[in-house]
Formats: sequence, structure tokens, C-alpha cells
Amino acid sequence: MYSEIDLANAVEAGVLTPEAANAFRNHVAEGRSAPAVDEEHFRLLTGFNDIFVSIAAMLILVAVAWIGFYIGSKIIGNQAFEGPRQFGTSIAIAGGAVAVTSWLLAEYFTRQRRMALPSILLLLGFTGGVFTLIGGIFAANTPWLAEQFNLTTEMQQRQLAGAISISTGVVTAIAAWMHWRRFMVPITVAVGAMALVGVAVGAIMAFIPGSHEAINPILLGAGLLVFALAMRWDMSDRERRTRRSDVAFWLHLAAAPLIAHPIFHMLGVFDGQISIAMAGVVLVLYVAFACIALAVDRRALLVSSLVYVLWAMYALFQQSGAVELAAALTALVIGSALLMLSAFWQPMRRAVVGMLGGVGERLPPTQQLSVA
Repeated sequence: MYSEIDLANAVEAGVLTPEAANAFRNHVAEGRSAPAVDEEHFRLLTGFNDIFVSIAAMLILVAVAWIGFYIGSKIIGNQAFEGPRQFGTSIAIAGGAVAVTSWLLAEYFTRQRRMALPSILLLLGFTGGVFTLIGGIFAANTPWLAEQFNLTTEMQQRQLAGAISISTGVVTAIAAWMHWRRFMVPITVAVGAMALVGVAVGAIMAFIPGSHEAINPILLGAGLLVFALAMRWDMSDRERRTRRSDVAFWLHLAAAPLIAHPIFHMLGVFDGQISIAMAGVVLVLYVAFACIALAVDRRALLVSSLVYVLWAMYALFQQSGAVELAAALTALVIGSALLMLSAFWQPMRRAVVGMLGGVGERLPPTQQLSVA
């Protein structure tokens, strides 16, 4: 399977002329009766070998983590490293080993082979390893830090935990940036963005009293910021023919749950039996999310909020008397609606974008751009 990035690279290398590449895009769009941008391509598998290499890489990373933890718990284990210090040291060594191994494997499978799924797993292994390394170091030294700074009250200890989470998140974000500079795996920007979201949320929760009661608005604000970042990447590649489109895809995927889940939790959808009025509100919100998805030509919001509209529809069928068939009717109605949305995505999108006026000119085109 060849992606837009492969076509762009072929044009840059002189293997294909720009005219030939555009003619191929037009041919594919005509065959599918859809603009290329509407396919929302992203690379996950380049072949079955991706799965084979991913399994092998996961086995190696698990083994390295296990050995690292063993070294920390057995070889370093002594009276000076008992309890939290020993555990923190063990997970720090395990995390560091995973991070180093992931980077070394990425030098071949990502930088040279450009394998999609292994690259994603190795990125997650690297950033997760760095996160575990820094977290383990702090975990091993938290009692010492609390003693050195005489942190005795609950608020002081909470602030120490917040400072630790902030430091860990910042280092993880820097590690993600370094990985991006070296390997340019599209998901890296989303991972770094989520690390910074963790930093911001951790800082607010630690240093602003009572902020835990406003966690949903905080997460919603973070989701909107990540969505804005995703749109910035999207608008820089409206025709979705470069790696920037893949970066935007993962950012949208990260932003969607941060937007959808806080909104529905603030509505109290799962707090008890949902009323007919609340179910109607959920359905209206889902329609609004569908309009946003059509406008930006991304489906992540629809997927993230799907569980809530399923629950709302299920409640409506139950309260209408169809108790035994409520689940089946819910699946039938929502499944049919989603298939209809997919089948008529292009005309519906043209209608939505047409209502946006000049803003629509900054969004992905609603028709495949032909080459004379």
C-alpha cells in the first residue's frame, strides 16, 4: 500500500513527475468517487512484516525491562536501598534500559526501514521508558526530598508530587522532541502534546487548591488547545499529501477524548439513569460533533463520543418500552446512521463547508483538485 508521503517522496526523488503523481491521485479519486483528502489516510502497516517485527520488538523490550528491574531489585538491593528507594531504583533502571533499546532499534527499523507499526511502538517504548526512568528516580528519592525540605503537611507533599509530575512530563516532552528531530514519526508530536497536557494538569492540581473539583473543564480546555494545534498542522497541508497530515491525524486522535469525555461527564450522562431530555441533549451534541467532523474532515470526535450516543439511544429505547430489544435496536439505528454518514460524507461535507464562507477556504478541499 502506497501513501501520499510515498508519492511525495517519489516526486522529490525524480522517480515520478508532479503531473504523473497528480494524474494518479485523480485516477484513484475517480475510482472511489471521493476526494483523496476524504480518505483520511494514515500509515499503520506497510505489510505483515510490520506485525512480525512489532511482536519481536515487544518481546525484546519486555525482556530488557524485566532484566533491568531484576538488576535494581537484586544486585543493587541492600539496606541503603530498601523499600521505596529500591523499587524506584529498579523501575528507573528498567525504564532507562527500555528507552535506550527502543532508540537503538529505531535507528534501523524507523530511520532506515521506515516501518510504520514498529516505529510507533518504539516511539512509545522510548517515551514511556524515559517517563519511567525519571519517575523512578524521583520515587527513589521522594522520602529524602521530603525530609530535606521538611515537607510535613499534606499540601506540601501534594506540591512535591506536583513538582515531580511536572518535571517528569517536561523531560518526557523533551525526549519526544528529540525523537521527532531524529526520526520524524508522525505520532511523536501527539505524544509530546499529551506529555505537556499532563504537565499543565499536574501543575494546576498541585498548586491551585480545589482544582480537582474542576478537572473536567481543565481537561476540556486542554483538549481544545490540542485540537487547535491539530488544525494548525492540518491547515498547513490542506490536500493532505505530506507527513504533516499524519501528524494532524494523531493530534486529532489525542484531542477528541479530551473534548468529548469531559463534556459528557459534566452533563452527568453516566451518573444514573439517563432521562429523555438528557438523551436528547446527547444526540444534539453528537450531531454538532458530526458537523465539526465534516467541516475539518476528521472522524476522531465521532469515534470518541460514540459510547455516549449509544448509551443515550439505549436509554430512549428502554424508556419507550422496547426493553428486550433496546441493545439490538440501538446498534441497528446508530450503525445505520454511521454508514449513511460515511456513504454521503462528500455531499454532506460540501454542504457544511459551504455554510462556513471564507473559513472553508482554509479547510481541506471538498473536491479532488484536478490537473489539466
